[in-house]
Amino acid sequence: MPDAYLDHAATTPMRPEALAAMVPVLQDGFGNPSGAHRWAREARRMLDDARDVVAAAVGAEPSEVVFTSGGTEADNLAVAGVTEATGRRPLCSAVEHHAVLRAIEAVGGTTVPVHPDGSLDLDALRAQLHEAPVGLVSVMLANNETGIVADLDAVGAVLAEVTPGAVLHTDAVAAAPWLDLPDRCRPAALVTLSGHKVGGPKGIGALVVRAGTPLVARQVGGGQERERRSGTPDVAGAVGFAAALAVTVAERGATVRRVESLRDRLVAGLRATVPGLVVVSPDDPAARTAGTALVAVPGLSREALVFLLDQGGVAASWGSSCASGATEPSHVLGAMGVAPEAAEGSLRLSLGWCTTAEEVDHALAVIPAAVAQLRAAAA
Repeated sequence: MPDAYLDHAATTPMRPEALAAMVPVLQDGFGNPSGAHRWAREARRMLDDARDVVAAAVGAEPSEVVFTSGGTEADNLAVAGVTEATGRRPLCSAVEHHAVLRAIEAVGGTTVPVHPDGSLDLDALRAQLHEAPVGLVSVMLANNETGIVADLDAVGAVLAEVTPGAVLHTDAVAAAPWLDLPDRCRPAALVTLSGHKVGGPKGIGALVVRAGTPLVARQVGGGQERERRSGTPDVAGAVGFAAALAVTVAERGATVRRVESLRDRLVAGLRATVPGLVVVSPDDPAARTAGTALVAVPGLSREALVFLLDQGGVAASWGSSCASGATEPSHVLGAMGVAPEAAEGSLRLSLGWCTTAEEVDHALAVIPAAVAQLRAAAA
């Protein structure tokens, strides 16, 4: 583990509760839950128990939870499944995760612009809804790069006003560690979750499909998950995901308060020691997730900065982990109108459930020194 792991938005360490829940399943719960004998029935019981926990965490019925291989598959299923079922084009905000953006592009959909603060332009959404029939609108609850929280109630109100039949999907992967999902996701007919972002294992996620939502399966074969996603379920993964999600929900209030304080200290320290620092994420804690701080140092190379931080024992990224190898600036910052020289020097620092004050102290020692070193080299 690095001296300061500040890339929890990419993935967060497994919670002990998740690991402890998975081990007995991996050792003894090997039955296929689609079978009829007692080994299969026991595996099915464990899978159903996990489904109950996930459903409660998002405010859904257990029958509405579809286990997937992760957030990307869930996003793809939501976009492609509804588009095929309705025959209508989909829309999404311009700052969505690539799992949504690429899925929207693949079926001929378009993006809706955002305001400079990253919030969806509701007037632009309304205009696009009037242009042609729309089957699905996807707006992520919390942005994975900036932490900005969307007002899904407002989006849902526009859909109800202009296109009552349109389905609202939200990628809640980045929101799950920090926000009350039953409250925030209430307007959404489809909700995406991912296990490893809440301290569960990688390779497991879920798509909540509210009753009555039109959806055509993309993965067919055995008819599992009520014929919405075929394939032998990952029982151990689902159990670990549920255990991590349960402790996340139980401790969320205390975690948010503690992490918010650490994040504020980190940002304040960087503002005091890094001249010219731009803080892209909102200062208002009500407008963003507690653990995310997207900052920028205009004129610096984000790749060089992340490399130096890694050498100094600080794990960070310059945006979505799925695009960390990309050479172009973040599409999120581009959609928000952030100046190219600032976007080029962007740095995402994301705290999580196990972040410590010592890690923040280490980051505050390493980051200003790395910036100074790069500036000196450039000069």
